[in-house]
Amino acid sequence: MDNLTKSAISATLHCLTGCAIGEVLGMVLGTALNWSNLATTILAIALAFLFGYSFTFFGVLKHGLSFRKALSVALAADTLSITTMEIVDNGFIWLVPGAVHATLSMWLFWASLIASLAIAFILTVPVNRWLIARGRGHAVVHEYHHH
Repeated sequence: MDNLTKSAISATLHCLTGCAIGEVLGMVLGTALNWSNLATTILAIALAFLFGYSFTFFGVLKHGLSFRKALSVALAADTLSITTMEIVDNGFIWLVPGAVHATLSMWLFWASLIASLAIAFILTVPVNRWLIARGRGHAVVHEYHHH
C-alpha cells in the first residue's frame, strides 16, 4: 500500500470518527424522542458535520492557528469527505427496507447503522485519496501540524 493510500485511510478514519459520533448520537436522540425519520436524519447529519469539523478545528487550533484560520482549514479539509460520508451512510439507511423505521431496541437499527458507516468509509477513502493527491482535504491540515 502506498503512502497516499495510507494517508487517505487515516483521513477517512478521522472523518469516520467525527461522523459516526454525530450520526449515532443524532439517530439515537431522534429515535428516542420519536421524531420523524426526516427530522432524525437532519439531526444526525448536522451532528455529524459538527463533530467531524470540530475534530479538525480543535486539532489545528491547538497548533496556534487563529479561530478564523482554524475554521477555514477545517472547512477546507473536511467538507467533501463528510459530505460523501453522509450521503452514503444516510442513503444506505433510507434504502434498507425498514431501517428508517427501526427503533433502538431492534437489531435492524444497529445493523443498518454499522453497515452504513462501514460502506461510507470504503467509498470515502478514494475521495480523500483524490483530495490529498491534489494538496487538498487533509493535506491542508498536515501543513499546520508543525506550525
